Amino acid sequence: MRPVFALAVGLALTPLCTVAEDQSGAQLLDTIQRQVTELFEKSRGAVVRIEGTDSDGRLFGTGFFIDPTGTLYTSYSVGGETHDLVVIQGAAKHPARRLVADARTGIAILKVETQTPFLTFGNSRELRTASPVLAIGYPMDLSITPSFGIVGGFDIRHLGRCFATAHIRANVPVQRGEGGAPLLNMKGEVVGVLISSIDNGSASFVLPIEAAEKVRSDFVRFDAVRPGWIGIAVAPSDPAHPDTTPPVIQGVVEDSPGAKSGLRLGDVVTRLGTRLVATEDDVLSASFFLTALEDVSIAVLREGQRLEMTVRPVDHPQFQRPQPAVLGANDLRLQATELNQ
Repeated sequence: MRPVFALAVGLALTPLCTVAEDQSGAQLLDTIQRQVTELFEKSRGAVVRIEGTDSDGRLFGTGFFIDPTGTLYTSYSVGGETHDLVVIQGAAKHPARRLVADARTGIAILKVETQTPFLTFGNSRELRTASPVLAIGYPMDLSITPSFGIVGGFDIRHLGRCFATAHIRANVPVQRGEGGAPLLNMKGEVVGVLISSIDNGSASFVLPIEAAEKVRSDFVRFDAVRPGWIGIAVAPSDPAHPDTTPPVIQGVVEDSPGAKSGLRLGDVVTRLGTRLVATEDDVLSASFFLTALEDVSIAVLREGQRLEMTVRPVDHPQFQRPQPAVLGANDLRLQATELNQ
C-alpha cells in the first residue's frame, strides 16, 4: 500500500505546485507593472516634446529637463542644427535656445525660461546585462509613451563605426520622434539619453548620462566642448584575442602630453583616470572623459613594475573649437579611436 499512497500524494501535490508557481509568476508581473506605472507617472512631467525646423522642414523629438530652471537634454538630431526650437510642456509652448550641441556624442543642451520639474541622475555603471530599464518619449505625433525593456549589452563599436565612448544597448522598442528620450533605471533615475535606433527601432543605443554630463561640464567651465588629447595609441597585447588581452601602448606622439609625462612604448595601461581598463576598448571609452588642461592619472605596468603618471591633456590637434559653442553638421566628428592617436 505504501507505493500506492506515495504515488497518490505525488499526484495530489503536482497541481498545487503548479498553481503556486502560476501565482508567483502573476504576482511578479503585477509588481513589475505597478513599478513601471509608478515610474512613468512620476517622471512624465519632466519629459517634453521638442519641435524645430531644418533644411528639410519641420521635425520633432523628445527631451527632458535636468534642473528646475529649464535646462534640458535632447538628441543632436533634434536640437543640434535646427532653428525655431519650441519645447511643448503640456499645453504650454516655450521658445528654446541652444546652449551647446555636440555631434560627437549626439546630444544637444537647450534652455527655456521657465521653472520646470526635472529628473535626477543615476549611475549607468551600475547597470548590468538584463537590467530592466524604461524609456519615456513622444513617438511621431502621438502622446507621451513609456517603453519597457532590458539592457542588452554595452558597445563602443557597431557596423564598423566607433562611438565616442561605450554606449548602452537597450532592448527597448523606439519609434521616430523618441530621439533624446531619457532612459531610466528602476529607481526612476536617468542613466542615459536615447541617441539612435537599431534594426528599425527594435532596440536603441543610449549615451550614458555620465558622458552627457561631461559635455555639460565642459560647456559650463569653458563655454565649449573640450575633449582632451594625450597623444598615445594603444593596441591589444595579443591581436588574436583583442577582447581578453590588456592594452599596450604602441605609439607615443613626440612632444605630446603623454610623451612629456614619461609614458613609453610597451607600457600596459591598467587605469585611465578613475576607470580601470582591461582591453583596448576600455581605454578608448575612458579617453572620452579626458578634458583639456585637466590633470589625469594613468597607471601602467612596465617590466612588471606598477607606475603611475600624471598627464595634462591638451585640446585635440584636429578638433576645431566652435564659435560659439555649437557644432554644425559639417564640423569634425571625432571618433573614440582618434582621441589619443
